[in-house]
Amino acid sequence: MRVRTMLLAAALGMAGVSGAVAQGAPDLPTRRPEEAQADPLQAFDVNKNGKLELAEVKSAAAARFDELNPDQDDSLDEREAAPVLPGESFRAADTDKNGKVSKAEFLAYVEQMFNMANPDGDGALERAELDGKNGQALMKMLR
Repeated sequence: MRVRTMLLAAALGMAGVSGAVAQGAPDLPTRRPEEAQADPLQAFDVNKNGKLELAEVKSAAAARFDELNPDQDDSLDEREAAPVLPGESFRAADTDKNGKVSKAEFLAYVEQMFNMANPDGDGALERAELDGKNGQALMKMLR
């Protein structure tokens, strides 16, 4: 009887938790697996020159910001940004230290990441740069 009571209590508790979650904040947007795995050159190279320029990356980043911002306010809180700016990255992007990342802050952070991924400073990321550690970190933010 005691085990049955514990199981019933656990089931009721879980039902209450799931109901609270369902009534709470909207789910964060997720990408389908095929989108997350897409080749960044194919996905974001708008002018199809085989490179990603800063403008192309910032355009993709602006779209990603909008996807992460389901309440359509002017900034991401830490929960909304978590898929692309976890922990210390969020704090680094939040340059005014108000606990939120505005679109301007997000795009400035993306530009910093782009520059780190572009050691030759030519203003475009080629395949080898995208495959490097910094390039992969940048692309992770956009997927």
